[in-house]
Amino acid sequence: MYTSKEREQYFTSIINRLSESEFIEGIVQLGSGVNGYKDEYSDIDLMVAASALREVEEAKAYIHQCFLELQSVYIKEIKLSEHIYLIIAFMENGLEFNVSILSRGYLNVKSPLWKVVVDKTGEVSEKMKTAHEQFNRKNYAYSEDPAFEFYYCMRKFQTELKRHNLIYAMKMLETMRDQTLQIEALNENKKLHQFKAYETLSPEFISRFLQTYPAEINEETLVEAAGRLKELFSEIIKQSGTYLLAENIHRILK
Repeated sequence: MYTSKEREQYFTSIINRLSESEFIEGIVQLGSGVNGYKDEYSDIDLMVAASALREVEEAKAYIHQCFLELQSVYIKEIKLSEHIYLIIAFMENGLEFNVSILSRGYLNVKSPLWKVVVDKTGEVSEKMKTAHEQFNRKNYAYSEDPAFEFYYCMRKFQTELKRHNLIYAMKMLETMRDQTLQIEALNENKKLHQFKAYETLSPEFISRFLQTYPAEINEETLVEAAGRLKELFSEIIKQSGTYLLAENIHRILK
C-alpha cells in the first residue's frame, strides 16, 4: 500500500508531465483528493482536456506514454464514447490512476468534488464553472419511478423464489436495495450521480439497511430480508418530497 507522501509524489509527477504536452490544455482533479483524500485507500482521479476533438487521440497517446515511463504495472484504456476515453493505470505500490481524456467542450461536472489544477488558456476553468452550475440544477436520479421499480422487482423476487431460483431472487433484492438507497440519498439531499459515500447517510438508516441482508441464504431468510427491506422502503418514500407510493401498487405482488 502506498503512503500519502508517495501518492503526492506521483500526483505532482504526472501533473508536471501532462502539462508539458502541446495537446493538453487543462487538467481537473476529481474526487476526494480535492479536499485532501478520503483515506489511505484513495486513488487519483483526473480529467484531462484537449483544446479540440482532433487532439484527443494525441493527448491519450501522450498520457499512456507518461504512465509507461512511470513504470505502471498495468494500463487499461477504455473508450467511454466517441470522443471520450478513460485510462486506468496501476502503479507497483498499488496506487491507481483514473484519467478521463476529452476535449474542452465535453468537460462536465458529475460531483461537487473537482478542482482545476492546470489551465493554460483560462477556458477550462470557465467551462467547468458553467458545468458546475448545470450540475447544481440536477438531481441525477437513477429512475423516474423508483417505487414502481421496487415493487416490480419484489414481484420478480417472489416469482423466482417459487421457482427455487435463489440467485435471481438475490439479484432482485439487490436492485430493490438500490432503489431504497436512491430515495434515502435524495431525502438527505445527496447528489445521486456516482454517489458512493454511503457511510455519510443517517446512522439509523444504515443500521436498518444492513439488516436487510440475510445471515444465511435460504428461502425463509430471503423472505424475511425482503420484508424488512419493504418496510424500510415504505417508510422512507413517505418522507420523500419527490416520489409517491401509488395507493394500489401493492396489488401487483403475488
